[in-house]
Amino acid sequence: MPECGCTAGVRNREQRKALIPLLFINGLMFFIEFFLGIISQSTALIADSMDMLADATVYAISLYAVGRSVRAKINAARMSGVFQILLGFGVVADVVRRFVLGTAPEAMFMIAVGFLALAANILCLAIIARHRKGEVHMRASWIFSRNDVMANIGVMIAGVLVSMLASPLPDLMIGLLIAVVVIHGGISILRDASASNE
Repeated sequence: MPECGCTAGVRNREQRKALIPLLFINGLMFFIEFFLGIISQSTALIADSMDMLADATVYAISLYAVGRSVRAKINAARMSGVFQILLGFGVVADVVRRFVLGTAPEAMFMIAVGFLALAANILCLAIIARHRKGEVHMRASWIFSRNDVMANIGVMIAGVLVSMLASPLPDLMIGLLIAVVVIHGGISILRDASASNE
């Protein structure tokens, strides 16, 4: 039995209410992390900023899908997954470039910005938590937010190790690990979208 228009309307409003602040928070954190990642020469921060950009894009696509057909929502999730995978491979390329050309990053920048990003992503998780078992485009948003928290913790750990070891290797390793998490998240979303299409 199809749901009444009032129920769909309430759900759509709730989804928009969650996605708009998520889009704003992740867009802002992308610019902050990318800029400070360049200044501090941190691959992990740049990788995490790319993850924020992927998230902001996913939230924008999900916002577009709100109130549209099931097919549109599945396609939105697929677009999100593909975009995240592409960004993940972009981060891998940057890790290789910095391994060849880079120097040790500024550890305190990494720790401070990682902590700020962690606080932002915990807020995002709290906002999106009620939708984690919802429609496919909202489940994609939950996966991204959950992965971000792990990436932020990784950035802070890398900052501590860079400071202790005076070596860029922890930064590069965490940057590569974030890229793997990003790619895996994209694959998970594509699988979820395919399952929802069956």
